[in-house]
Amino acid sequence: MSPSDPRPHLRLPADAVTATVLIEVVRISGLPAGREDPYPGTVVAHWAGSRVGDALALMDGLPGSERHRCGFAPGWGVRAYDDSLDAVLFEAAFCFTCHEVRMQGAAVPSGLATQFFDPDAPPALSLLALFRGAAP
Repeated sequence: MSPSDPRPHLRLPADAVTATVLIEVVRISGLPAGREDPYPGTVVAHWAGSRVGDALALMDGLPGSERHRCGFAPGWGVRAYDDSLDAVLFEAAFCFTCHEVRMQGAAVPSGLATQFFDPDAPPALSLLALFRGAAP
C-alpha cells in the first residue's frame, strides 16, 4: 500500500460499531442471490459483551492491502445487531484469498462497501483464528 493511501486500515461504519451489541459469525457457503440479500451460510456462533468489542477492534485494525484476484469467495462473515436485534446493522464478508471484504447494510456508506485488507497481518490472523474457533 502506498503512503499516500488515505485508508491505512479497514474502516467500519462508526455509528453501527458503536451500536453493536451482538455479532453473528457466519460460515459462508456462497454469494447472495441479490445485492441486498444476506450472504448464505451457517451461523456458527453469537458473540456478545467483550467479545463484540474484541472482534470489532480486530476488524477495525486490519491493515489495508492491494487488490488480489481470486473471484471473491468469502469463507467467513459477520452480522452486527443493535440491542433491538431486529435488523442487521451491517454485514461483512471476508475473503482471505483476495484480501477483500465486502460490507452491506443500511449503516454502510457506499465508500466502505468494498475494501482490501492484509490477511497475513497479526490482526487478520487473530480474526481468522476467532472465526475458526467459533466453528463446530
